Amino acid sequence: MVSDDVEVVVIGGGAAGIAAARRLHDAAIRCLLVEARMRLGGRAWTAVEAGLVLDLGCGWLHSADRNPWCGIAAAQGAAIDKSPAPWSRQPLEVSFPPLAREEFQEAMASFFDRLEHLAQNGPDAAASAALEPGNRWNGLINALGTYISGAEWDRVSAIDYDRYQDSGLNWRVVEGLGTVIAAYGANLPAMLDCEVRAIDHRGKRLRIETSKGAITADQAVVAVPTTLLASERLSFTPALPRKTRAAHGLPLGLDDKLFIALDRADGFDADVRVFGHTDRAATAAYHFRPLGRPMIEAYFGGSCAVELEAAGDGAFFDFAVAELTHVFGSEFGRRLKPLRIHRWGLDPLALGSYSFALPGSADCRATLAEPVDDRLFFAGEACSLHDFSTAHGAWQSGVTAADQVIAARGKAANLIAT
Repeated sequence: MVSDDVEVVVIGGGAAGIAAARRLHDAAIRCLLVEARMRLGGRAWTAVEAGLVLDLGCGWLHSADRNPWCGIAAAQGAAIDKSPAPWSRQPLEVSFPPLAREEFQEAMASFFDRLEHLAQNGPDAAASAALEPGNRWNGLINALGTYISGAEWDRVSAIDYDRYQDSGLNWRVVEGLGTVIAAYGANLPAMLDCEVRAIDHRGKRLRIETSKGAITADQAVVAVPTTLLASERLSFTPALPRKTRAAHGLPLGLDDKLFIALDRADGFDADVRVFGHTDRAATAAYHFRPLGRPMIEAYFGGSCAVELEAAGDGAFFDFAVAELTHVFGSEFGRRLKPLRIHRWGLDPLALGSYSFALPGSADCRATLAEPVDDRLFFAGEACSLHDFSTAHGAWQSGVTAADQVIAARGKAANLIAT
């Protein structure tokens, strides 16, 4: 049985929950961070395999010039790598001859121009409506959509995608972004390996049912993935149908990273990339020697990742070997050895990677973020209107929720005083 002498419970120990708990703790509010995993970080997770640092979840400091995790990482003494992201460079010619690459870049630029126009003129629609019928590059443009959103363009809201704001500056943490995020939660009052199953908000205080007993609290910050809210793995009494509908409109896309050890890696420049194929959506992007390390980071998204997850970890490596030998020749496979992958779609505490909005559901983010009765507050990257799918969007949503808690507690105190 856990303590019931808590003012605020923060449910979910990912980037958003950690940010909320840190803010509340610093404001001298008795809070408890409750996390179902044995670790903090959620979908931010750094592992070490064969001496190599691997970000199995989020790994990039997107919009780094305004990303709060940069300052947090620096304060922790972590090293930040500011070299250009691999997608900002031209892919190797062996996989993408210059003329074909130029044609693709023109087609891609035209697609995004049409997508912007579609989003800003008229009702919401699927982003795929911006694809030019019959264009030979539609497959690869769809592949890029899966790398960005975790889903093909026909599932993605044009308006929501257009609302995303990105400064274009992308950095990395040498020790791993997951390491930084977990460390930011260090020394916070927390309970791990404790799944929250239900919240009863009928009484004067909240009753929060967990796998280790009940907690009572004045308020709660709910910072769990939308998949858990949509499936009502975390339920509310009375029910919150608007939250459930909003969560259904904001499913988690799927992106998985397979890390592959590369023998004789010095034959490649650091941070170069190739596509497995350029004529289809079911292909992976391969980042060679990230941060100069002797490995390949293979990126799988959307329905391709879903199918491979169903087939098991080995299916990812088999797929990657087939694509890379297609590009570099049959002998290249001898230089490859699988290191690590985590199947986020089958992770029962995530069921996906990060949120996108279904067509017609762009406004679900604001609905999901709305407080309920100044007692239930919501956070997570899916609550961010402009920085969704990122760790800094999660951080900001957690801070916003904590500030809402603090304001509500101040308002209640003033009412009592008067």
